[in-house]
Amino acid sequence: MFDTLSDRLASTFKTLRGKGRLSEADIDATAREIRVALLEADVALPVVRAFIKQVKERALGAEVSQALNPAQQVIKIVNEELVGILGGETRRLRFAKNPPTVIMLAGLQGAGKTTLAGKLGTWLAGQGHTPMLVAADLQRPNAVNQLQVVGERASVAVFAPEPGNGVGDPVRVAKDSITHARDKQYDVVIVDTAGRLGVDAEMMQQAADIRDAVGPDEILFVVDAMIGQDAVSTAEAFRDGVGFDGVVLSKLDGDARGGAALSIAQVTGKQIMFASNGEKLDDFDAFHPDRMASRILGMGDMLSLIEKAEQTFSQQEAEKMAAKLAKGPKEFTLDDFLAQMEQVRKMGSISKLLGMMPGMGQMKEQINNLDERDVDRTAAIIKSMTPGERHDPMIINGSRRARIARGSGVEVSAVKNLVERFFEARKMMSKMAQGGGVPGMPGMPGMPGAGGGAGGKRKGKQQKKAKGRQRSGNPMKRKADEQAAAERRAAGAGSPFGGGADESPQDFELPDEFKKLL
Repeated sequence: MFDTLSDRLASTFKTLRGKGRLSEADIDATAREIRVALLEADVALPVVRAFIKQVKERALGAEVSQALNPAQQVIKIVNEELVGILGGETRRLRFAKNPPTVIMLAGLQGAGKTTLAGKLGTWLAGQGHTPMLVAADLQRPNAVNQLQVVGERASVAVFAPEPGNGVGDPVRVAKDSITHARDKQYDVVIVDTAGRLGVDAEMMQQAADIRDAVGPDEILFVVDAMIGQDAVSTAEAFRDGVGFDGVVLSKLDGDARGGAALSIAQVTGKQIMFASNGEKLDDFDAFHPDRMASRILGMGDMLSLIEKAEQTFSQQEAEKMAAKLAKGPKEFTLDDFLAQMEQVRKMGSISKLLGMMPGMGQMKEQINNLDERDVDRTAAIIKSMTPGERHDPMIINGSRRARIARGSGVEVSAVKNLVERFFEARKMMSKMAQGGGVPGMPGMPGMPGAGGGAGGKRKGKQQKKAKGRQRSGNPMKRKADEQAAAERRAAGAGSPFGGGADESPQDFELPDEFKKLL
């Protein structure tokens, strides 16, 4: 949704990079570009004005003029101000001291309230709660039936005493649901209310009556992120007519400009609490303003990626796999490879996961063109192998490749490529597990240019061939040269940049987050 805005901001900041100092004219030009980018993204005009004013005031102050890198300082300011207009800190749900906690959903028809009720129920069940959905939308045709289907898919209980389609009293249904939840010991009640095609007095009154009948702990206003400026006026009408505590953005995976998301928190003074970004029941999560600002500026969202990994991967399985890899590459089989691949697939769309990685903004086209079915094809090839072949792929010869290709419906070359890629991946993963570092990254243990390991040996051979300073034939002079070289290495060890190419940085430690992700 924020692709266009991200691209515009990225090109704006590109012109700033490389400048040692920023003049007032540079800052004015940057502010003008950011203003155009925000207006094109359909952000409300009052929000744009306030945002640009704040950015300019801070950019013209001492924090930029005295900075070592002014361009990065301006990006930092824009990032902080974006977090501000998106609501500042992450807002959590308030739970009642005495269950059940009542959450009421309100919004226009077509905003996605019914589907969102199922997603919220799934999310709460994952947090250890026992939610119940309430079908209080008795006007829209088949609304009750839709909620029952969504509840069944989400494995969440549904309270639907009335058939709907214009039959029944929604206020009484909402009131009875609280008693039912207490009797059956559900600790969260999610009330799905009726929507309309526009803001009207009848809808407002019905929503207000349900609110008065159940006394909700949270009223969430569900807004379609793709409706643009109208989202802001609708939100203001709901805030004045019924009142709400937080906003839920639905359809955040759409291709609209997304200005509603950037405007709604600032205009209404109510924070965005949740965001729905796909059709599946688990495409839903708490909204983090800082992470969203980071994504808009193309800086990725590593925290969300790590959280997804922690939810999907079993700690026990990860430790077992690490122990296998530490023993040697041959311990890691194609069965293990398949298990790891299926775990990654559980985390969701591969392109969405890659989009969370920092710096992936420049590879949007390649990420969008990724064929998600490649993972399924790879799984089919592995599943077409015998247990012996999976355990030891070295035995896969030409006739075996042909049989596997027929079994999985692919070309023989695809089987050959998979086996070759597996051997490379196994070698790399084993090296990393044994503390060898990441292949291809200079200056890390076990790599070319880092001493030790295969890379270090290769370097030694190259040094023998290289022309340069030769060892002296005079024993006294040779001893003096070696002593001087030892002193230089000792001096280099105390340097903040390490001891040169001959030294292996044994104390190098990856950040904990990166370790977890690996």
